[in-house]
Formats: sequence, structure tokens, C-alpha cells
Amino acid sequence: MISTDRATAIILELSQTLTATETVPLHSALHRVLAESVVSKLDFPHWDNSAMDGYAVRWADSGRGYLQVISEIPAGVAPTQSIEAGQAARIFTGAMLPAGADTIIIQENIQRVGDRLQIIKPAGALGEFVRRRGDFAKAGDILLAKGTRLLPASIAVLAAAQYPQVQVYRKTRVAILSTGNELVQPGDSLAPGQIVDSNQYALTALIQQWGGEPILLGNAPDNPAELAAMMQQAIDSADIVLSTGGVSVGDYDYVDRALAELGGEIHITAVAVKPGKPLTVATFNRNNRQVVYFGLPGNPVSALVSCWRFIYLGFQQVAGVSSPQLPWTEAVTGVALRADGQRESYLWGRVEIKNNRQEFMPVAGGHSSGNLINLAQANALALMPVGQNAAANSVIQVLRID
Repeated sequence: MISTDRATAIILELSQTLTATETVPLHSALHRVLAESVVSKLDFPHWDNSAMDGYAVRWADSGRGYLQVISEIPAGVAPTQSIEAGQAARIFTGAMLPAGADTIIIQENIQRVGDRLQIIKPAGALGEFVRRRGDFAKAGDILLAKGTRLLPASIAVLAAAQYPQVQVYRKTRVAILSTGNELVQPGDSLAPGQIVDSNQYALTALIQQWGGEPILLGNAPDNPAELAAMMQQAIDSADIVLSTGGVSVGDYDYVDRALAELGGEIHITAVAVKPGKPLTVATFNRNNRQVVYFGLPGNPVSALVSCWRFIYLGFQQVAGVSSPQLPWTEAVTGVALRADGQRESYLWGRVEIKNNRQEFMPVAGGHSSGNLINLAQANALALMPVGQNAAANSVIQVLRID
């Protein structure tokens, strides 16, 4: 059994970034990872423009009693008249600044009668409410670096920079299978002792949320030959394999044995973490590519916690994300929390903003590795280091899972 830090380091070392890339339109780029840096073709802003509705003036005139309004400049229209001494132009947010003007006086600070403008409150400084050409980025600057996972704001940047399509790594293919004779599918008749296979659905949703391509292989029975055949199919078809169940020390836990027989190199078999102690990590070399196999616990909470704590980092690195990081944050615990004496522990609960700070509260109900019901109410996992309890109102580390 190894530490969580050692397990994380091994997983990152084994997770090799994809080399295959493809070009996709922006409308299909959400959660994809840039395979090359994006360089700006333009200055941002493209020209000096107004940040507010108001009047474009010369700073030297902003203390004058009256100015003459000589033009109106809506957004999207190039100004045709320069501003001379004693003059102003009506201007709207985003509109191009006319030549001669260097400052905006907002409309709330003026009084206008016809084409005469009285300044009630002068501008506070030269250039007030003016966005200068190139203030945000200049042509030739890198807007988004290689390895950036594309989210709505970065897609907006690409659109504004006139990139209708973008070069990304191909989607990471993740094969998903469950193991165990006891499993049935949602909608099947449930006989005594049987369990509905929720893991396959949870992991599929997780991979979709991360931007990967799930490959659903179904359920493998507790039969070594049939299990090995399905595992071989998974290894041949994917970049990452996730299987649930069969990695503990029971008589029907065949996954590690099958991995060895299939030629896999096993790097991890157990981690000092709760929940999720049984975690197998193996690698296969297939056609000049490395496939990482993760054998997850069968208990549904353990499987998901293992993914959030360990698999997420490996997935992101395979997908091409530069320096993937877990979404840690700090919160104040609303109640005392107890740690396990021998393993790093995670308690699921909710982080909410209260009293201008993040507060963590465990969700109600038992924190059993089989209790999906209260896990579904959680948005964070509280980290409890080995043997370190947390008193109420103390600061703790939490891992966001939302």
C-alpha cells in the first residue's frame, strides 16, 4: 500500500500525452485541448474605443464650462471628424475614438442643450474610460497556450481573434467495463442479492464531463477467461481503461491476475486512502502507444472518489492539458471532523459561501463507500490527513467535485 502522493506521481509519470490531433470548428471545441498555441492576428482592442456611453473630449478641455457637440459615433461606425479645441463628440460604449479626443466624460456628468455641452463633473484623469489599442493584447502575442482546455471564455477569445476553427488533440478514448456476476442493468428485474450497475453510468458521465470519448463495454462476469477477453478488447480500443470491481483480495477478484496474463506491467495495487484503498494501475504497450489501465473498486463511492482524486490527473495529462492540477480550495469546517488513523480520508459534503467565507458541511447520512444517495448531494470532498482531526471552525483543504 503506497501513499496518495506516491500514487499521484506514478500515475502522472505513466500518463503520456496523445500525439494525434484534429481540426474542429469552434462550435465543437468545448472541453477540447489545444494542440498548438494560438497567436493573435490583431491588436486587442483593435482601436482606441470608449468604455462607456458619454462624450469624447480632449483632456485639456475637460475643465471647460461648455463644449460644442460636432458629431455622434455609434459602435461599429468609423468617426469622420476630428475633435478640435472646444469640441466634443457623442459616443457610445465600444465606439471608435475620434482623432483628437483622448478622454471620455460619462453622460451622467454632463448637461446638454442642443449642440452645447456643459461639463458638470470633469474627468478624473487623462484617458479616463478610454480603452487603448493593444491594451489587452498585441498582434503576435500568444492568446492561449498549447495544452489549454477550452472553456466558454477561451472559445470567446478564439472567436474574437478570428479563429473559426482550431487545432486540438483528438478526444481521449476511455473504455469502461464493470465486473461481477451480481450486476444487472437499470430496468432489469432485481433478484435478491443482485446489484444495479451504477458505476458504468457514473463513469460514462464523468468522462463526458471531462471531454473524453467513453467506450462502453458492459459487464464482465466472474469468469477469468471471459473477463480477460473483455479486458483485451478494452486495451485494444482505448487510451485509458476503467474497470470497476475485482481488484480486492476476494476469491472472485480476477482483475490483477488477468492483467498480468495479458502482459500488463502492474505499478500500483493499493493506496493508503479511504474510501478507495484497492486501486490497480497497469500499463500496456500497443502499436507504439501506451494504454493505462485503472482497476477501480466496485463500491460506487470508492470508484468515484478514486476518479476525482487520481484518475482526473492522469486523464487530463493524456488529453494534453499542460500541468494538470486538482481543484483544491480552502474552507472552514462547520463541525468537527475525524480522520482515519492509517489512511488519508475523504468526507463528502457541501461547500457554500457563508459569512463571506467558504464553509464545509458533511452531508447527512452515513459515509459508507456504498452510499450513493448522500454522495449525490455533495460538491466537495474534505481532505483528512492521516491521524489529523479537524476541530469545528478550523481551516481544511477540500477538493471540489462539481
